[in-house]
Amino acid sequence: MTDPAPADEPLPHETLSLRTLSLRGLLGGSLMGLANLVPGISGGTMLLAAGVYPGFIAAIADVTTLNLRRRSLILLGVIAGAAALAILLLAGPTRALVIEQRWIMYSLFIGLTLGGVPLVWRLARPASAALWAGAAVGFAVMVAMAMGDSGRSDTEASTALLVVSGMAGAGAMILPGISGGYLLLLLGQYLPILGAIDSTKQALLGDGGPDLTLLVDAGTVLAPVAVGVVVGVVGISNLLRWTLDRFPKPTLGLLLGLLVGAVAGLWPFQEGVAPKPGDVLKGRVLTEADLAAVDAEDWRVERFDPSGGQLGASLALILLGFGATLAIDRIGGDDD
Repeated sequence: MTDPAPADEPLPHETLSLRTLSLRGLLGGSLMGLANLVPGISGGTMLLAAGVYPGFIAAIADVTTLNLRRRSLILLGVIAGAAALAILLLAGPTRALVIEQRWIMYSLFIGLTLGGVPLVWRLARPASAALWAGAAVGFAVMVAMAMGDSGRSDTEASTALLVVSGMAGAGAMILPGISGGYLLLLLGQYLPILGAIDSTKQALLGDGGPDLTLLVDAGTVLAPVAVGVVVGVVGISNLLRWTLDRFPKPTLGLLLGLLVGAVAGLWPFQEGVAPKPGDVLKGRVLTEADLAAVDAEDWRVERFDPSGGQLGASLALILLGFGATLAIDRIGGDDD
């Protein structure tokens, strides 16, 4: 990260008009909401690209220390509102695409993820031994997580696991380079949480009026997640501010390594495999009669050998995602 500004010199985000900051917050919040639905994309990276990341971290620090400045409250309200709306409206379509077009979506996710590398590098430069050491640790952690996730399908969630999942999502909002959707995949809670969000939308916007039963069912999943998000945002934002102040190079190196290492778990050529009688799903041996009731989101995921056309299309999607992240950075402008 760039050196702190002198005490009498305003930080870059503080020189923006409230209108410009709010517009960037609207863009960044929408992208952050989408990022939290997409494995591989970091919500923090999207805020960084939109040019509101420093202001976002400062605003959270203000609110959590009861320094209730109008500027901070407006920025947080705009970002949170835009993110919540994007999550509510896009959870269902995103979930369906990941299930039905996994290799296409994962190829796009890889490009979007790698597009964040120049953005984090801009904060981290110039390189140092501490930076590379942090990057090596972050990369190793993500590779180890990806190796331990081979073939994993989503699992039944306890309340504690849902709270942890919410904290993972909060980490993605705060930390550039960490994907909340990717961590939810590793925790086995990605599709269940997206399904609960989509159920909430259906319960609220259904043709027959609000469906309280469906809303309560979704709430048993989303309420613990919300608790985790609140705890994670408060804790991680203040921890990040502390580590960046005292150990900037190792911290930014760790974020960079996490970002690059996330790609290891996004090998695109994977597909869901329909279960057969005798397969074990969530601790239960399936019978012929059970198969029709198994949702596609619960199918085992296996790798496959791509065709030449799929390889070419995957590369094109990776480049498209990479370019999209850089284009967002251009829209946000350079606040350094």
